[in-house]
Amino acid sequence: MTTAELPPLSGKVALVTGASRGIGYGVAEALVARGDRVCITGRNEDALKEAVEKLGAERVIGVAGKAHDLDHQSEAVERTMEAFGRLDHLVNNAGTNPVFGPIADLDLDVARKVFETNVISALGFAQKTWHAWQKDNGGSIVNIASIAGLAPSPFIGAYGVSKAAMINLTQQLAHEFAPKVRVNAIAPAVVKTKFAQALYEGREEEAAASYPLGRLGVPSDIGGAAAFLTSEQSAWVTGQTLVVDGGLFLNAGV
Repeated sequence: MTTAELPPLSGKVALVTGASRGIGYGVAEALVARGDRVCITGRNEDALKEAVEKLGAERVIGVAGKAHDLDHQSEAVERTMEAFGRLDHLVNNAGTNPVFGPIADLDLDVARKVFETNVISALGFAQKTWHAWQKDNGGSIVNIASIAGLAPSPFIGAYGVSKAAMINLTQQLAHEFAPKVRVNAIAPAVVKTKFAQALYEGREEEAAASYPLGRLGVPSDIGGAAAFLTSEQSAWVTGQTLVVDGGLFLNAGV
C-alpha cells in the first residue's frame, strides 16, 4: 500500500505471529486495511521484510524469530509496545506440521516440537501480551486452530491433537482473561497456502469437490474472520471457535 492508499488510523495495534505469508499475512492485510498498526513475526527475515514493504512500512513492523523461542516472544511484544505504545490484539497463527503419517509410528520428539510451536508458543505470546497491555487495558486474542482439531484427521494426527489443545487453550484463556480480554479461535479447513500445499497441489479441483461452496479457502477468508473477532462487532463473543470451512462439515455423516 502507498501512503495515499492507507485508511485512517483505527487507534488499535495488533501482533500477528507467522505472518510473512499465508494465513498470517492475510490476517495482517485485513487488519492494516481497517487502519490498525501491526507487528508481524516470522522465521525468515527476508520474507518478513518483503511482507512489511507490501503491507506498508509506515504502519507495519516485523520481528524475525522462532515462535517457540521465549526471547523472540518477549522481543516481539516489547518492540510492538516501543513502536506503537499499545497492543490491543494478538493473533496466534504461527504453526508447524513437519510429519505426515500414522500417529502410531510418530516420533515423540516430533510430537513435542509440534506442541511447542502450535500450543506452548501461543500461550507464551498470550501471557506476554496480557502482562504488557491487555491486563489493564483490554483487547482480544484470536488463535488460528484447524478443523483438524475438531475431528480425526488421518496422517496429520499430531497436528490435529495440537489444534484441539489450542481450542481448549482458547476456552481457558477466555475464562481467565474475562472481562478485560475476549479470546476466540478460528478453525479453517484447507486454505491455499504453501503450508497446506501438500493437501491439494496437483489435485485442487478434486480436493475442492467435497466443499459445498465449491472451492478451497484463501488467506483473505481467514483474514476477514480474524478482523471480525478483533472488532467491536464481536464484542459479546468469547471462548468460541469459528469454523471457516467452505461448508465442509456439512458433509459429515453423508
